[in-house]
Formats: sequence, structure tokens, C-alpha cells
Amino acid sequence: MIGIADLATVNAGLNATAAVLIGTGFYFIKQKNIQAHKACMLAAMVVSALFLTSYLVYHYNVGSVRFTKQGWMRDVYFPLLITHTVLAAVVLPMVLRTGFLAATGRFGKHVRIARWTFPVWMYVSVTGVIVYVMLCRL
Repeated sequence: MIGIADLATVNAGLNATAAVLIGTGFYFIKQKNIQAHKACMLAAMVVSALFLTSYLVYHYNVGSVRFTKQGWMRDVYFPLLITHTVLAAVVLPMVLRTGFLAATGRFGKHVRIARWTFPVWMYVSVTGVIVYVMLCRL
């Protein structure tokens, strides 16, 4: 059984998994393998939903976690955290809209927004792992 404290590590794993799925989905669409792309992107959405749920449960129970390190790490951590947090708030409606457009067969609009959604979602997923490592493992 995992405890609340373990959810930070679970969250990092979910973010890393989402990043791999998003990147793999991007690869598949470039190869014109629509079914594999769709499977990866749906899986990335499920993993990201699990992440968001776990993240909210964790922070509801733990609150915010202070970054106590000093020096260059502090100078890197806070700008990274700020961009990660702002883009994390922005990416949820982008992902939902992008997925909705694909599900309803409006692929022209889907492609147009996916060009923006992909890099933002990837950035948020990857920086989520980096923030975790800097906060909890270094």
C-alpha cells in the first residue's frame, strides 16, 4: 500500500509516462499511423487525468512543499516552476479541445490546435518531472 507521501513519486512517474506517450503519439502521426497515434494520445489523456487526480489528492493532504535549496538551483527552480505552473493551467483546456476536435472528426481544426497543444503538453509533462527531481531528489 502506498501512502500520501508516495504520491509525489507516483505523480512524477505519471508525468514521465505522459511525456513518453505524447512523444510516441507525435512520432506515429508523423508516420501517418493514425490508429497508433490515437491510442497513444488517448492513453496520454488517461495518464494525465490520473496525474491530476493524484496531484490534487497529494496537495490536499500535504499542502505546498517549500523549496529550501540555495544557490544556482534556486535560480533555476523558480522560473521553471512558474512556467510549468502557468502552462499546466493553460494546457488542460487545450488538451480537452484538441481531443474533442479529433473525436468529432474536425481534423483540420484538430491539427491547427494540436500544433500548439503538443509542445505545451510536452513541456508541462517533462518539467513536472524536473520540478519533482529538484524538489524531492536533489
